[in-house]
Amino acid sequence: MSPRTNKPHEIVERALELSRADGCVVIADETSTANLRWAGNALTTNGVTRGRTLTVIATVDGKEGTASGVVSRAAVTADDLEPLVRAAEEAAAKAGPAEDAQPLVAGVPHSPDFADAPAETSSAVFADFAPALGEAFARARAGGRELYGFANHELTSSYVGTSTGLRLRHDQPNGTLELNAKSPDRTRSAWAGQSTRDFKDVDPAAMDADLATRLGWARRRIDLPAGRYETLLPPTAVADLLIYQLWSAGARDAAEGRTVFSKPGGGTRVGERLSELPLTLRSDPHAPGLESAPFVLAHSSGDDASVFDNGLPIGATEWISGGELTHLTTTRHSAGLTGLPVAPAGDNLILDGGSDKSLDEMVAATERGLLLTCLWYIREVDPATLLLTGLTRDGVYLVENGEVVGEVNNFRFNESPVGLLSRATEAGRTEKTLPREWGDWFTRAAMPALRVPDFNMSSVSQGV
Repeated sequence: MSPRTNKPHEIVERALELSRADGCVVIADETSTANLRWAGNALTTNGVTRGRTLTVIATVDGKEGTASGVVSRAAVTADDLEPLVRAAEEAAAKAGPAEDAQPLVAGVPHSPDFADAPAETSSAVFADFAPALGEAFARARAGGRELYGFANHELTSSYVGTSTGLRLRHDQPNGTLELNAKSPDRTRSAWAGQSTRDFKDVDPAAMDADLATRLGWARRRIDLPAGRYETLLPPTAVADLLIYQLWSAGARDAAEGRTVFSKPGGGTRVGERLSELPLTLRSDPHAPGLESAPFVLAHSSGDDASVFDNGLPIGATEWISGGELTHLTTTRHSAGLTGLPVAPAGDNLILDGGSDKSLDEMVAATERGLLLTCLWYIREVDPATLLLTGLTRDGVYLVENGEVVGEVNNFRFNESPVGLLSRATEAGRTEKTLPREWGDWFTRAAMPALRVPDFNMSSVSQGV
């Protein structure tokens, strides 16, 4: 057996047959990627890769509880399969009882395509995009600007089999485009990004036109001091902040008094109003254009995931409903500890409930404020308040009387996304966006722009 000649579902079945543990979960991930890179208005590299990773989770029952052992390896061959299964069993035998132990999930209907070959991407995914990108290069060159960036498309077929009879499969396409425009002297820079499932909805010409406008704004430079400014956060920046909020929304940590979602005196803040705006923050595996796995895929256990929950169905969940906190992320184990409903973290995030205004319309209604492009280097300062720090990047612009009048210096910010939601005075139209900071890990997001009257620019940054 070689990883290229045996079907993933056959490998899953064979690993389950080899298992001697009390319980076993096997996950086979088949991934193919295609990418393009460019610099200075010219393509530089392109390539296609394929790979397989096999994860075996063995569970062993003991007098004190159930232990688990997890081993993952790439490019597993016939000779590697039994040693991999035995390694997982040995890891479980040496481990103490797993705190998150639960009966393995059962009773979920089989995926009808479980035995089908994995889906694969190829350079053909760029068939329409590449010529359009070439035309954008020509326009940029004629306009005196240089384009840099990359396009990446990944397709992962995940097969899950368990000793309790689950046979599930999910195909996840994931495409990202990042485009950066620079002036020839490198003193001006602007960024645009997009997530996509298939690159059919990507328009390089429109993105380049937007970047050209931003580089034009940057011809006038205005230095501003640190301070609190009315600020328009574009969808990408809102996504970066709220993704971190979702990652920090574990029910157990909140119930134990360690996070911003902890209630003074004990318990959680579920039921409290977090925003005066009627905003709803939700995850939905079936959201059009943002589809994600409709069941738990956990390769390891952690604060917000449990290997024992593999295959557990995931439905639509409203984390905030009409401005009110309604759910925190839970596994079956943490749900039992906190008394909250089971709510696995989803793999997409949507904020809606704002107006239908575009970002341009919000700019036109601004008397004086800042317009951001994106955020980066976001780090946590204080989990008790979810205070984050980070930097602005690739363009901060001053708006006066409804018009952008120039580019200002970059800043370091100190803000909590929970605090921002409580202070936001306007939300615009929800649209698909690519998180700039977290795009390597989380790409499926739809957010509105937010108006914050007093965004804390804590110090001036010299970054471009």
